[in-house]
Amino acid sequence: MAGMTSICVFPGQGAQKAGMGEGLFERFPSQVEAADRILGYSIAELCLENSGDRLGQTQFTQPALFVVSALGFLARQADGGSEVDYVAGHSLGEYTALFAAGAFSFEDGIRLVQERGRLMSGVSGGGMAAVIGMTPETIQNVLTEAGFSEIDLANQNSPKQTVIAGPKADVLACGSPLTEAGGKVIPLDVSGAFHSRQMRPVAEQYARFLEGVGFEALRIPVIANVTGRPYEESEVRETLARQIASPVMWSSSIQYLLALEEPEFEEIGPGKVLTGLIRQIKAGLR
Repeated sequence: MAGMTSICVFPGQGAQKAGMGEGLFERFPSQVEAADRILGYSIAELCLENSGDRLGQTQFTQPALFVVSALGFLARQADGGSEVDYVAGHSLGEYTALFAAGAFSFEDGIRLVQERGRLMSGVSGGGMAAVIGMTPETIQNVLTEAGFSEIDLANQNSPKQTVIAGPKADVLACGSPLTEAGGKVIPLDVSGAFHSRQMRPVAEQYARFLEGVGFEALRIPVIANVTGRPYEESEVRETLARQIASPVMWSSSIQYLLALEEPEFEEIGPGKVLTGLIRQIKAGLR
C-alpha cells in the first residue's frame, strides 16, 4: 500500500508470562541452541514452564523476553511479512528493535540483555509505581510540593500513565498525596528503581561492558527511549548505557511515529501492552 509506514514495536519487562514463545522454539532450533549455550539453561523450558517462577526475576526475564520477541520477528520475516520502515521497543524491548534493525546478531543480543539483567537484578531498595489519570507535569508538581525530591518519572508511557521510581519507602509514601490529587497509584512488582537516578552506578558498569561489543550500521531507523527520536548512528553504545538510568520517553516516541505518513503499528512479543498504550496516546492527541 502506497504511503503506509510499517512500524514494529516490542514490549519490555512486565509483558512476560508462562507459555510465551509457544510454537516459536521448534521453528528456530539453531537460535534456541545458541540461546541455551550462552545462558546455560533451557530457554524453552524457562518460558513454557516457568518452574520456580523464574520469569519474574529480572536476570531471567530480560533474556527470555528478548529471545521470544526476536524469534517472533524472525518468524514474521520467514512468513513473508511486509518491509518494516521503523522499529521501537519499550525499555528492554529496545534491544529487540535494535536486533531487528541489524545493530547486532541474535547471539550478541542475548549477551547484552543477559548482562543488563544481571546488573539490574543486583540493585535493591528501590520501588516503582504506575500513576494513572494524571499528566507527568501534575505528578511532578505534587511530588515537589510534598517534598519527594528523590523520586523520578521513570516511564512516560502515555498522556495518562506515568511510572515513578525511587527509594521504596518514598514510592510507597507518595501514594497518598498523588491519590488525593486525583491519581490512581499502582505499585509495581520490581526489585529496583529502574530508569531513575538510582540506576546510575549500573549504567556506568554497563557502559564498560558495552565497550567490548561491536555494533553494525542500522538498516532501519530505531526510535530511542532516551530521546523519543531516531537513534544517532554513532551513539548506539552511549544511548544503551544511558537508557538504564534515563526515563523511557514512550509517549514522545509514539507521537513522533504517529506524525509519519499512515503509521501502521504491529506489536511483536507476548501480550498487547504497547498496543493499549498506543491507543491511549492516539486518543490524547485528538
